[in-house]
Amino acid sequence: MSHQSDLISTDINAYLAQHERKELLRLLTCGSVDDGKSTLIGRLLHDSKMIYEDQLMAIKADSIKSGTTGGGMDLALLVDGLQAEREQGITIDVAYRYFSTARRKFIIADTPGHEQYTRNMATGASTCDLAVILIDARHGVQVQTRRHSFITSLLGIKHLVVAINKMDLVGYSEATYERIKADYLSFAKGLTQADLHFIPLSALDGDNVVNPSAHMPWYKGQTLMSLFETVEIAKDRNLKDLRFPVQYVNRPNLNFRGFCGTIASGIVRKGDEVVALPSLKKSRVKSIVTYDEELEAAYTDMAVTLTLEDEIDISRGDMIVHSDNYPVVTENFRATIVWMAEQPMLPGKMYDFKLGTKTVTGSVKTLKHQIDVNSLEKRPAPTLELNAIGVCEVEVDQQVCIDNYSANRSTGAFIVIDRLSNATIGAGMISVDPTHPSPRSQATNSTVHVTREERAARYGQSPATVMFIGLSGSGKSTMAHGLERRLFDMGRVGTVLDGKAMRLGISRDLPHDQQGRVENLRRSAHVAKLLNDSGLICCAAFVAPNKDSREHALSVIGRDNCFIIYLNPSLDICKQRDPSGLYAAAELTPSADIPGVSFPYEEPASADLILDTGALSIDECIDRVIKLMQDKKVI
Repeated sequence: MSHQSDLISTDINAYLAQHERKELLRLLTCGSVDDGKSTLIGRLLHDSKMIYEDQLMAIKADSIKSGTTGGGMDLALLVDGLQAEREQGITIDVAYRYFSTARRKFIIADTPGHEQYTRNMATGASTCDLAVILIDARHGVQVQTRRHSFITSLLGIKHLVVAINKMDLVGYSEATYERIKADYLSFAKGLTQADLHFIPLSALDGDNVVNPSAHMPWYKGQTLMSLFETVEIAKDRNLKDLRFPVQYVNRPNLNFRGFCGTIASGIVRKGDEVVALPSLKKSRVKSIVTYDEELEAAYTDMAVTLTLEDEIDISRGDMIVHSDNYPVVTENFRATIVWMAEQPMLPGKMYDFKLGTKTVTGSVKTLKHQIDVNSLEKRPAPTLELNAIGVCEVEVDQQVCIDNYSANRSTGAFIVIDRLSNATIGAGMISVDPTHPSPRSQATNSTVHVTREERAARYGQSPATVMFIGLSGSGKSTMAHGLERRLFDMGRVGTVLDGKAMRLGISRDLPHDQQGRVENLRRSAHVAKLLNDSGLICCAAFVAPNKDSREHALSVIGRDNCFIIYLNPSLDICKQRDPSGLYAAAELTPSADIPGVSFPYEEPASADLILDTGALSIDECIDRVIKLMQDKKVI
């Protein structure tokens, strides 16, 4: 099959005009590692005679050098152009290739299968009309198969081809094909329904790629190329809702003022009544201008310049729409975000959001939940890591014009930009419902109380109290502050509750005797519980020499929520440190209120951790405490 026609040799201008009028199909290949994505594209280009002779010779030479196909031609080398890709035999970056047939033009994207390059796959899929998900017939549906299927569904790709590849390695078994098909259909029930096709093929040998396979007479469907040429994509365009984001205001002279841009969706005609957003000023379309001519009408994806009958102040980033069909204009919206940066997404941090031609500053106010792309389950999370996907509430500092992504991919999508590096770090798909109140109006709802579970999900921790106990000088306060610092560096939220600090405030009225210590610990236990209820980890430091008072504190805070860390260096070491001058004062004036000196310290019978701070460094002690907290699922 060839893209050429007889016109190319007889009338080149007629050929070019015919070629220009061909419908363009954007598609991508995706799936798990080594499923044959690059080889499939190479086979399509080879069998449709879209490879130049010198390029073909170079591929043959490189195939012998790489030795991946036993002396045969490795068609994957057509798209795996990076040195690292050829060395490892994998796809890393998105590779785009253009080809055409007598019926259509195609831009095909070869996307990577490795999990760490999921962001590259999402980038390649963002502009596609059709996705080919390859499955290795030997392995069936894999984790990356599910991941990429979910992303294609999320990005609103309406046509999906599940290509079960490498059928030659399973003896062209119909039973294997039907089993994999059933497994995929079972998983796909949780995805947005698309136009779904299944094709068994061998990209290496060309079975059912361009030409029908003689090895699989049981398959009666179309070949992959035939499907590419006939799948109906014209109806996927949104021709109902006029959305014209203004990209540039063209003012070459005093007599002309035009608004340039690409029509995101809809149809605009001369004389149409339109509204400029967000100003809400109305006018009518005076002319529709292109470089070559003036048009009577223009539609989706056409780059045009509109002139209006009235002088209206319209700037870059504004939007022109029909007067009877408005998008949602808001500063708050919900979106599903795919995170693409090594640094995690942090709720509350300021980012730039680019929606069409408009860039605004804002933040992710709330991460509602993260989506497990393997099981499609929703689970709470404090942040989004690289390649993670979550549903978020976004707030920006200016009004923006948006639509549901499912209805309009152009005005329903945005990218997130780091304000320092100017790098793209996320991509979002907007979900809005005009009938629902905005997030601000919902704040008056009586059910808006933040739950303990929501706080735990936001902070990424289970609120608990870590209580350091021991003699004066054993290192309790040092350990509490050290733990807080370590938690802070890990992105967790904790605070210190020190018995000495309590003595300066809430417990100022208590005497410095045994009963005063008991009451101070009792009051402090209630403070610790309040901190835990707020979602914080409480790093507490108390002498707590009395067993009964410790038991009472445990009952207040919760036995499953409080972990006792007993610090037991020798008394001599404690006297050498003497941070409060307690032992030195006792030598001058004997006291009956010094634990370990005036009366024995009641050691805990079942401490969660015992640390000799005389023998261990601070970092060693903190490491052991962190391990305990991880084992107990606190962090």
